[in-house]
Amino acid sequence: MSRITMRWGSILPVSGLSAMAVLGRAGVTIPYATLRSNFRKSCANVFVTHASHTARRTMLNPSNTQAHWRPTREVEFIVGTPPGGGQDRPARTLMRILEATRLVDVPIKLTNLPGNGGGHAWDALRARAGDPHVLSISAPPLMSNRILGISDFDHAALTPVANLFTEYLAFVVAADSSIRDATALIAMLAADPGAIRISLATAIGSTSHIAMGQLLTHVGADPRKLDLRVFESAPYAVDDVAAGNAQLGVISAVSARKALEAGTVRALVVSSPARLSGVFADAPTWTELSVPCVIGQWRGVLAASGIGASQLAWWTQALAAAVEHPQWQDELAAHNWTDHFITGGTLQSFLDDERTFTRDMLKALGLVSPP
Repeated sequence: MSRITMRWGSILPVSGLSAMAVLGRAGVTIPYATLRSNFRKSCANVFVTHASHTARRTMLNPSNTQAHWRPTREVEFIVGTPPGGGQDRPARTLMRILEATRLVDVPIKLTNLPGNGGGHAWDALRARAGDPHVLSISAPPLMSNRILGISDFDHAALTPVANLFTEYLAFVVAADSSIRDATALIAMLAADPGAIRISLATAIGSTSHIAMGQLLTHVGADPRKLDLRVFESAPYAVDDVAAGNAQLGVISAVSARKALEAGTVRALVVSSPARLSGVFADAPTWTELSVPCVIGQWRGVLAASGIGASQLAWWTQALAAAVEHPQWQDELAAHNWTDHFITGGTLQSFLDDERTFTRDMLKALGLVSPP
């Protein structure tokens, strides 16, 4: 019989579960379903070529739109990670641009509701059906939470407005780690995957979790032996590695930047199709090492369900204008975000495809039973 160890010390019995994970900033140990070793599908690149700048410029400026609506009271961004987390950063950047350019001429506030990989924020958004003055940031757990039964809805129950960019992953170790490079990491995973404690964010079944499963499949190891510590925000996972509580962190690259600059962690490898710039310039890609793992986390903007066509059109046009702003382009470069701005039917098709991809990968991980 396995046990759940809560951070405040209580012990709860759980039967039939053999693997363990950790949730929360300080760490809460929970069991999760055992993983299958053979993937039915290789780790795919979720990056899709972004819409052209020319196409964006053809979108109407919100001030000139024929849609007879614009925000008339305070706008609220509800985001599902703590300040500085992966869903918080793009929301704050968009807020600054929308306010500075007067694209939105009413106040904008940000509310952080971390937990469940963003699920608490999406629950709050869902409860505001028909309200065009509330937005949130989308991310892959919007799909995985529904598939895993953590929530009972996904993007289809909300109003996707736009996808913004893709964040690729960095695999980091403490500065003084004995794991010299990605080749040494692969060898260790092949020998005993359970010997390496791994910190990641923001949920079981996340992009980082899928990437680790792909690595173990590549080396012929058993994913059921993964020893995972799952945090509600990627910076907490990086701190966990720097503190020596885990031997490896698998997180969005930007989340490791400050620790890399401070010299408390080292980047072994990244999951992007080409090398990243800045502090990641010396980190090879998995592709360079002949490991098939090119995968990233997408971020977008959601509105509540039930808003009108004119309201959706206004927000679509406002975001199209915002991502053309030099400050947004600077943020893309500074955070190693890969531009992937899409809207309308292209966005709906992308999200539907992501739902299918995520379901297939979670089945392959053993987290979802085949039909």
